[in-house]
Amino acid sequence: MKIIIVGNLGYIGPSVAEQFRSSFPDAELVGFDIGYFAHSLSNASYLPETRLNRQIFGDIRKFPEELLDGVDAVVDLAAISNDPMGNEFEEVTMEVNYRAAVRLAEMCKRNGVKKFVYASSCSMYGEASEFPKKENDGLNPLTAYARSKVAAEKDLEPLAGDGFTVTCLRFATACGFTSRMRLDLVLNDFVAGALVNKEIGILSDGTPWRPMINTKDMARAFEWGVIRDPANGGEFLAVNTGCTEWNNQIKPLAEAVAKQIPGASVSTNPDAPPDKRSYRVNFDLYKKLAPSHQPIWNLESTISEIRDNLQEMEFNDPEFRQSQFVRLKILVRHMEQGRLSRNLEWI
Repeated sequence: MKIIIVGNLGYIGPSVAEQFRSSFPDAELVGFDIGYFAHSLSNASYLPETRLNRQIFGDIRKFPEELLDGVDAVVDLAAISNDPMGNEFEEVTMEVNYRAAVRLAEMCKRNGVKKFVYASSCSMYGEASEFPKKENDGLNPLTAYARSKVAAEKDLEPLAGDGFTVTCLRFATACGFTSRMRLDLVLNDFVAGALVNKEIGILSDGTPWRPMINTKDMARAFEWGVIRDPANGGEFLAVNTGCTEWNNQIKPLAEAVAKQIPGASVSTNPDAPPDKRSYRVNFDLYKKLAPSHQPIWNLESTISEIRDNLQEMEFNDPEFRQSQFVRLKILVRHMEQGRLSRNLEWI
């Protein structure tokens, strides 16, 4: 088996490389990434890409079709990956997360690739309703990032068929420690803030809902996408990926962190305008279709994982939101130092 992992040099990629090498020990694993964040290693005992057979540097917007020769599956992680980056680089977000992803899938089908697994997002549901969102509920994308995922799914669906299986994993919010750590994700930020500032400052009133998933469980979901039989869910499948127990409101998330870090306090901002990025999600379909790939990490074990690794790093930066652990800050520094264009192409 030959698998290309596109966008592997980011936050989730190290977990995927580890999982795939464990599950597919004889597979040819190839990484393809533009390398914005390749240097941002955190508490790494080895370079994650040593788990791969080959690492290629390149831009998904200019993906070389010849690389698909003999490939069985492509996993697409490449994305301008959060709301602040999407707001700053809206057109690039649509180009990378949507148009380039669809072009890549078209190339895959043309070249006989059997499986295309796309990292989608539950954020496309937008504002919360009384009931957890199911896959056939209406979509209400509130950000450029969410809109890019909706557009990609829409154009990927008609490509499926004739031996080409497309799986769109609508992930809950990522969390957990990897060797390319991000602290611009809600749970990760809370643990870092509790450690170095002894305070978890919630910008809202704490009531918005966020489903969460550990990156290691995301990696197991990608594995399932690679091996999924089209009879199990259809030739095209968009599925909420996470578990019901990980639907949490923001304040209880912060309080769970404070329990594990002595001396940390939690504060909210009751006068903040309502955060419309609030949603609960129904994960019953994923549980039905992928019973052996259900999340195994819970909130407590994930908090411990983040805390323990940051402590091993002797992490002690009260200004961490301005550091290399925040993806937008890295892109801005690349541009300020003349390495990246406004279109996020290397100069």
